[in-house]
Amino acid sequence: MGPAMIFVVVVLGLFLAGVRILKEYERGVIFRLGRFAGVKGAGLRWLIPGVDQMRKISLREIVMDVPVQEVITRDNVSVKVNAVLYFRVLHPERAEIQVENYLYATSQLSQTTLRSVCGQVELDELLTERDGLNRQLQEIIDLQTEPWGVKVRAVEVKQIDLPQEMQRAMAKQAEAERERRAKLIHAEGEAQAAERLAEASRLLSATPSALQLRYLQTLTEISTENSSTIIFPLPLDLIEPFFDADKSARRGARNSERGSTSDS
Repeated sequence: MGPAMIFVVVVLGLFLAGVRILKEYERGVIFRLGRFAGVKGAGLRWLIPGVDQMRKISLREIVMDVPVQEVITRDNVSVKVNAVLYFRVLHPERAEIQVENYLYATSQLSQTTLRSVCGQVELDELLTERDGLNRQLQEIIDLQTEPWGVKVRAVEVKQIDLPQEMQRAMAKQAEAERERRAKLIHAEGEAQAAERLAEASRLLSATPSALQLRYLQTLTEISTENSSTIIFPLPLDLIEPFFDADKSARRGARNSERGSTSDS
């Protein structure tokens, strides 16, 4: 093998040793002799062997679980809270230069922020105002990670575990609240029924014939039941018109008899 061939092989080996391929979602942070030299985009890139170093940074959104944290709320209730974090790298050079490990740093920051924010609210607010709590967590973590070139898009509290004693107390409270609502609804129904009965009583008392018809209708409804014997009081007001009619008929008969006797 001649000197020319050796030179070609050496040059080709150096060229191949410096070839790097970056995917579409990756960026390469270049350090030349230890100094920052720029950021390379996706595609085929060549580095000076022994001089340049490249750190690959992914620009895809990262979904990170925040481990369960022991939290004591403002009203002294011990709960366990975990969350999920959505973030991505916007500035690869900052993520590589400003912090040693941006993934680990973001994870630790999210854990401490979760404990701090949840410890500043009461249990009821922690359970009911979850959307506001998520926004507060996102704003605080995003502000802290901004110097690292990391953008936090959202933080979602996944689960809140309560002690068994607190769960039983809340169950009793919910049951008492349901009973209270049931009693209020029943009382409102009784009041409305009383108003309707009073109105119906006034209408029936104003028209005695309507009261008699209602009485007869009630008798008809009872007669349709599967009862062998029914004892029902019969008010005199119902048959009084018949007595009056009978008295009138008798009085007319007497008058007619007297008239025939006087004629004879």
